[in-house]
Amino acid sequence: MNRLTSLFEQKKEGVLNVYFTAGHPSLESTVPIIRSLAEHGADIIEIGMPYSDPMADGETIQKSSAVALKNGMGLEVLFGQIAEARQHVEIPLIVMGYYNQLIQYGIEDFVKKAAEVGIDGMIIPDLPMAIYRDDHKELFEKYDVCHSFLITPQTSEERILMADALSSGFVYMVSQSSITGKTGDISEEQIAYFERVNGMALKNPRLIGFGIHDKETKERAFHYANGAIIGSAFIRAVGNEEQTLEENIDQFFNRINA
Repeated sequence: MNRLTSLFEQKKEGVLNVYFTAGHPSLESTVPIIRSLAEHGADIIEIGMPYSDPMADGETIQKSSAVALKNGMGLEVLFGQIAEARQHVEIPLIVMGYYNQLIQYGIEDFVKKAAEVGIDGMIIPDLPMAIYRDDHKELFEKYDVCHSFLITPQTSEERILMADALSSGFVYMVSQSSITGKTGDISEEQIAYFERVNGMALKNPRLIGFGIHDKETKERAFHYANGAIIGSAFIRAVGNEEQTLEENIDQFFNRINA
């Protein structure tokens, strides 16, 4: 069984997915970050594939992508690093990137390679659901690679149901109608959205991301969904050059768990 679907079979709530950008803060930091996140108790690791035009990402992730690309990160380097990390961890690994990256690599070649190196799922925000359904769904199933679609507070009920039907890992609930990296509290409007989706009895687990940055917002996400996704807050933490990578990760987990 796919590690991602196996995780959700065993753990129904309190799932923590931590995102980082591959190749940031250094080209060699990818494997140490994966190993450290697994050791610190993350349930899923979401690895960002640096891209020159990351339209869904806020300033923090955009800057980390620029640093990673300058450091020399590319898909072949990343696949090699994930294959190395997979020798040490059994935690589900997913990659987040953009459709053009798959097209340039070759869709089937990309999905096949992902499966070979131990990637369990993908999040491709700009991949239209209809194109995935008609052109790529069977391919992902062939290689047992999950795909998770995003929904937002503005997504219609019809499209939420479509995203749920086509997702095979989890449904990514974007908590707000904005790019990543916001750090405010969760609003009553967002809670109404979470409760509305809860009432739809979707078949897939739901993880809440965008704006999850501390213990309080993490716990709110745990309350209204199966888990939380933390990205920009973690990237800011590991980017602290005054401490070691491990010290930064220790402090991050102390902050979100204390």
